[in-house]
Amino acid sequence: MAKSQTNRVALIGAGPRGTSVLERLLANWAAATSPPATSPTAGSPAGVTADAAPRLHIDVVDPYPAGSGHVWQPEQSRLYLMNTQSFYPTLIPEDPELAPPLAGGSFDRWREARRRDGRGVNDAEKAELATLESHDFPSRALYGRYLRQTLEELLARLPDGVEVTFHETTAVAARPAGQMFDVELAGGATLTVGSVVLALGHIDARLSPEQRSFRRAAEEQGLLYFPPAPPADVDWQQVPDNEPVLVRGMGLNFFDVVGQLTEGRGGKFVEAGVPGAGVLEYRPSGREPKIIAASRRGTPYRAKAGLAGYYPSSVTMRYLTEAAMDRFTAAGIQPAFDHDLWPLLHRDALWAYYTTLASSQPAAIRDPKQFLADLEDALQPHAHTTANWESNVGDLVEKHVAASRRLNLRGLAAPLAGRSFASRRQLDSAITAYLDDDARRSALGESDPVKMAIGALHTGRAILKAVVADGGITDESWLAGLRGWFESFVEGLASGPPALRSEQLAALARAGVVSFVGPDPKFSVDRTAKVFRAFSPWVRDAPAEARTLIEAMSPANRVGFNVSPLLEQLMTDGLVRTKIMMSVEGTPVQTTGLDVEPHPYRPVASNGSVTEGMYVLGLQLSSNQWGTAIAAEARPADGRVYSSGQRTLRDADEIARSILRG
Repeated sequence: MAKSQTNRVALIGAGPRGTSVLERLLANWAAATSPPATSPTAGSPAGVTADAAPRLHIDVVDPYPAGSGHVWQPEQSRLYLMNTQSFYPTLIPEDPELAPPLAGGSFDRWREARRRDGRGVNDAEKAELATLESHDFPSRALYGRYLRQTLEELLARLPDGVEVTFHETTAVAARPAGQMFDVELAGGATLTVGSVVLALGHIDARLSPEQRSFRRAAEEQGLLYFPPAPPADVDWQQVPDNEPVLVRGMGLNFFDVVGQLTEGRGGKFVEAGVPGAGVLEYRPSGREPKIIAASRRGTPYRAKAGLAGYYPSSVTMRYLTEAAMDRFTAAGIQPAFDHDLWPLLHRDALWAYYTTLASSQPAAIRDPKQFLADLEDALQPHAHTTANWESNVGDLVEKHVAASRRLNLRGLAAPLAGRSFASRRQLDSAITAYLDDDARRSALGESDPVKMAIGALHTGRAILKAVVADGGITDESWLAGLRGWFESFVEGLASGPPALRSEQLAALARAGVVSFVGPDPKFSVDRTAKVFRAFSPWVRDAPAEARTLIEAMSPANRVGFNVSPLLEQLMTDGLVRTKIMMSVEGTPVQTTGLDVEPHPYRPVASNGSVTEGMYVLGLQLSSNQWGTAIAAEARPADGRVYSSGQRTLRDADEIARSILRG
């Protein structure tokens, strides 16, 4: 860029992704403009010299306060927990190859500092910090405070020549204006900038036809319908006390909903005083609705294992390894998910399960030492070319392992599959037993074979994220394998809540506050009775009925169904487009994310050209990256780092350096 020119940037979105770009802009600017002691670093942006007097103006646009953005607001209920432990997330990179950050650190370092000095935290936050340890799950509100304080620290250390302006409003359009962009704000103002970063995060989406019909029926029949929404956005006091309430979805948002309708209304969990009655007992406040929960599996996600780290230390990947992935690349092979990748990960899950079983329950295996030796031979990579390797392993397991201890990997994700129930009461008993058993396994941690098989799947995800990114697998594999079956399978096993939530849900079921519909539920509206109905074909009982239906899920992350004025304008004007992939039948399929050109990620226009000067980061990259919602990973103490852990921070750094090159 010209030495006297002001480089003006618009960051659209001020949550963690947008703040990451801001942090990287400041770090790279400072590294490039500070007096050089030695030769410039490899990460310094080209075109900026120490003896120049350039200026950088960053406009940050978001209707929510910067740093925390929409999802992580510190003012939300403390019942909403993060789904990662304190040691995991960070806003600040710890990569020595990147320009050094000007301030801040990981959440865990911040947690320790604020517990000592209490700086800038309120009484509720101090109370949480007093008992929050590195391996505990913090509230989203507390993480939001970390994000805001880290941003404040960065702004207190602005390098010379940098100005940051915050606009608490919505960007409604971004139109080319010569070599610049005019960014139009909801209030009528226009920002003329050289670069635009789309870090939009969670955006609203159009309802499905069924959801629209439920909303319309609710309006016409005087019912209550809660469409998909971030839980903190919902006024849960609208849900009537003591009445039946249907809740559709039993993923992570489900536990948020249940928490607000139970503990959020004054109920308490205490240690169970009766043997065999589970870990916890629920004491109701009398204001709880009667929650009737439904999902495709019929059960909630499995809970996380109690581990010392994010990945189980006892699980070492032997088959789906980064070295194995490098061999695909060296051979010029674009792997297919079902044919090349899943068989390797499947082997790792089997090995993790049976080695843990042999060490924790040796009596379940006849001649454990010989069994593991034979199993290791059967799982060797040469067996990858043998079509019946799974059958060979199955024969070996049948010979050595007690029937009740054999691994049914697919069955773990669908514990009710193939079962029918005479009544919903019988179903409730079965699900309560499942929750108790799952929480017990979580407490065993690395001693439980099931949780270690899941641990291998979880570890494998970190490797897969790097492999599948940016066209690493075929379109057919992305659509039919990775997103077609594996994503929901592994999320139900490895993306579950803390074990505490399973213990609480079991207590609520025993107390009669929560009951269940069953697998494959069908929902409808009875306009004569003026109720919503839900039934499962696997439960021989009358349909569940309620005048309230809650969708316990976030809006669909699909750019083609968004209701963002900015995205709609960009698509209408042809500056961005949805990514299209080809199915195995040769049919074009509209995927969830934007079509982008890496690296850095820039949107592809409707005519196939790259929209220069515009960048994309975060959830809208969901067709190029898998698993875009999770925070960046702080470097663990054991040094076990996968390249996908800080991918979003490296993406932000690439964007920042590209902008500063001009």
